[in-house]
Amino acid sequence: MTVLLAGATGLVGGRLLAGLLESGQPVISVGRRPSGSVHPQLTDLCVDFAALPPLPRADIAICALGTTMAAARSRDAFRAVDHDAVLSFLQGARRAGVQHAILITAVGSDPSAAAFYSRVKGEVERAAHAIGFERLDVIRPGLILGARADRRPIEALMQRVAPLLNPLLVGGLSDFGAIPAATIAAAIVCLCSATAKGRYIHGNRAMRRLALPDG
Repeated sequence: MTVLLAGATGLVGGRLLAGLLESGQPVISVGRRPSGSVHPQLTDLCVDFAALPPLPRADIAICALGTTMAAARSRDAFRAVDHDAVLSFLQGARRAGVQHAILITAVGSDPSAAAFYSRVKGEVERAAHAIGFERLDVIRPGLILGARADRRPIEALMQRVAPLLNPLLVGGLSDFGAIPAATIAAAIVCLCSATAKGRYIHGNRAMRRLALPDG
């Protein structure tokens, strides 16, 4: 089962790449730069998402692309990554014959949201659904815990505070809490073997059940 993975150099994507390779999956990393990993089952494909070439045939497409407003520095630049590049990759994957896509967005995604970030995430979910995959898994994490290569001071502060608040978030509120990048990656690896058709949304609670079925 060959996987197309976009965003392999990110916080979740890097852990996901390692998990997929460890599970024996051939992976084609699709990104603006090489993944930085070397493995006999890994192929790096460096692309411009604004002019995406035809992608190799694969069974699953996983999109872990994403930035922040602070890094992007403008709404247009943020949308270029979190909307335009994401859809370019997913559309290219569908043309390559992929029938199962997994997309990482964020908790609170809603195309009618007042907040720009949540609205863009909701818009890309809606557009991804319209592409026509037989199965689409939408991953909606809360604050993602883990060390990043780039400096994000505000997020670093939130990462220290959020785990202290998690015990206060019970039931459905727990989907708005913090979750380790490794847990998200483990859940996605499990979803690669799912066969039922349809559209599925996975929040923090669902991802923990997938990643830690006995926990």
